[in-house]
Amino acid sequence: MTEKVVLAYSGGLDTSVAIPYLAEQLDAEVIAVAIDVGQNGEDMDVIKQRALGCGAVAAEIVDAREEFAADYCFPAVAANALYMDRYPLVSALSRPLIVKHLVAAAEKHGATIVSHGCTGKGNDQVRFEAGLAALAPHLKVVAPARDFAWTRDKAIAFAESKNLPIDVTKKSPYSIDQNLWGRAVETGFLEDIWNGPIEDIYDYTQNPAEEREPDEVVITFVSGKPVALDGVEKTAYQLIKELNERAGAQGIGRIDMVEDRLVGIKSREVYESPAGITLIAAHMELENVTIEREQARFKRTVDQRWGELVYDGLWFSPLKQSLETFVNDVQTYVTGEVRLTLHAGKATVTGRRSETSLYDFDLATYDEGDAFDQSNARGFVELWSLPAKLAAARNERIKAEAE
Repeated sequence: MTEKVVLAYSGGLDTSVAIPYLAEQLDAEVIAVAIDVGQNGEDMDVIKQRALGCGAVAAEIVDAREEFAADYCFPAVAANALYMDRYPLVSALSRPLIVKHLVAAAEKHGATIVSHGCTGKGNDQVRFEAGLAALAPHLKVVAPARDFAWTRDKAIAFAESKNLPIDVTKKSPYSIDQNLWGRAVETGFLEDIWNGPIEDIYDYTQNPAEEREPDEVVITFVSGKPVALDGVEKTAYQLIKELNERAGAQGIGRIDMVEDRLVGIKSREVYESPAGITLIAAHMELENVTIEREQARFKRTVDQRWGELVYDGLWFSPLKQSLETFVNDVQTYVTGEVRLTLHAGKATVTGRRSETSLYDFDLATYDEGDAFDQSNARGFVELWSLPAKLAAARNERIKAEAE
């Protein structure tokens, strides 16, 4: 019986070459599955025809844009997910969604093998395979670029020998991955971490140094989920797409960092995530207004760990699911509006209001109507300071005895 392989197909050189290569190496039929997560690349029908032209016995296009926005990007907003306090998990968020659809395709076609185009040096191999291990541990995994020491030169030579319908002469100096949530750029001259990024590498954002009028936006949240811009309700995909355009036009969301990869090396990455950075800034501010202090303090720890687990490919892990239960519970009262000024590369919060706010004007004001009983403060401060006072007295006593 001929083996069947489901391939995560992007339409690029590596995964196009993988179709005939896997067919030959494994004596298998290859089913190409391309997932549309809002990457704004080539026409998905063109990608489908290319897969068939490269020898796939079947090619499927999955429009997962709305699913990606609602079920993956919005949970990242709820968790204020910024890996190393900066990176909004652009690539990491899309991988578990892709895995989910690969597993569905394997079940549909009776495939026993799943393949991807990742190398052995990056994070994505872990994200794909950890997800597959959680959802379909019976499936085997083959990664041509990693398992068969597949270099770009070998891929180009193989493509030419097979007359594959792909452009093998055009070579970008960068490795680029993009989706609705953002864009990641690496390699090329960026590998020298002293080199500054140039404007040519950016696509989702305009130069923040250019003169332009500010843009003011009001984002409405209901239980932690963004639901409207400027009072107009949007689907998750529509909201992120519009905010990408508006915040991107102001140069918001550029990140240049050296990050700690899961495989143990440090890597220089340049990211663009206009909507991601803007939404997280707004959400964090609304949480400041609506979440009780001790919950908020603990949630910062949960948020950090949530982001690390997703970055590390553990979207389907028990711990991530448990943390998400806490995050979702805390979102109950995160409802209201946040006003931001988008300008010169920054999303600046200028206003916030909520029917579930914990901010009490009468307690906060220093003017007439102040409801805060300041006479209670003296005893509170004395009790709060007592442990430190006792420790200081103990230290002085021991010091005196030693002399």
